[in-house]
Amino acid sequence: MTGITSHGEKRLVLVSGRAHPELAQAVADELGIEVVPTTLYDFANGEIYVRFAESVRGADAFVLQSHTAPINEWIMEQLLMVDALKRASVKQVTAVIPFYGYARQDKKHRGREPISARLMADMFATAGADRLMSVDLHAAQTQGFFNGPVDHLWAMPILTDYVRTRVDLGNAAVVSPDAGRIRVAEQWAAKLGGVPLAFVHKTRDITRPNQAVANRVVGDVEGRDCVLVDDLIDTGGTIAEAAKVLMAAGAKSVIVAATHGVLSDPAVRRLSESGAREVVITDTLPIPADKHFEQLKVLSIAPLLARAIREVFDDGSVTSLFDGNV
Repeated sequence: MTGITSHGEKRLVLVSGRAHPELAQAVADELGIEVVPTTLYDFANGEIYVRFAESVRGADAFVLQSHTAPINEWIMEQLLMVDALKRASVKQVTAVIPFYGYARQDKKHRGREPISARLMADMFATAGADRLMSVDLHAAQTQGFFNGPVDHLWAMPILTDYVRTRVDLGNAAVVSPDAGRIRVAEQWAAKLGGVPLAFVHKTRDITRPNQAVANRVVGDVEGRDCVLVDDLIDTGGTIAEAAKVLMAAGAKSVIVAATHGVLSDPAVRRLSESGAREVVITDTLPIPADKHFEQLKVLSIAPLLARAIREVFDDGSVTSLFDGNV
């Protein structure tokens, strides 16, 4: 036999940027490891410096960074960390992106627009990422933008396990905030035991971002505990208006459930005044103290990320996390 065979053990390392260190620490705790010590700071002109304080040669490196505000800074920081890892001779780099920046710009609505979600994938490939991992992409086909493995994780099991303890499933309905999310609402309805499905008809002006008008409910919600589901809440306009429409249509109560809490202003005010009994999100993005409000419930995504990272490292099946099949 030619060549040399190494009998060394595989090594997993977790690297974190500055966007959401609490999540990285929670993932590390779930894995039973420490986050790699990293020097990260900004130069006077805003350029970012990255250096890892220990050797990562030959390791399987997972670089966790959620794209929160200021989003462009944290994307650039993660790209630099990926580049630094490749130049430090790691075996494989997985960019773990709980919230994938620019995911909503996955197609052209009009001429002369970019497809920004594709550009994001290209940048991570150029930086040296071998694999991407994210949670609840805005559109599943975004996986096809990256020419390599993409682990698309679902927060739905975490959210449904909580929501089923908060509503009477015999008198519940799952509601999509618009026609475009009906497929997700159908999956929610199935997970909750086949409860009825409804959706809110709305209109949106594509020339005015973050603005939509909820019109009417399609489906029977009168007297029911409604679970209003979406992938993310940004300024809260769509969800808040949908909650009001549901209450006006005779809903007994409304629980909002979403994976990503972007919560750009004035989301906190809108959600707290929407009439929703509870707003349930995960911590894929950091939720600072000034964005907490009485109805808000934040669930940890760390166990899901840790299990997926372990499956990738052990050459296991990420799909088995959701359907039980290898």
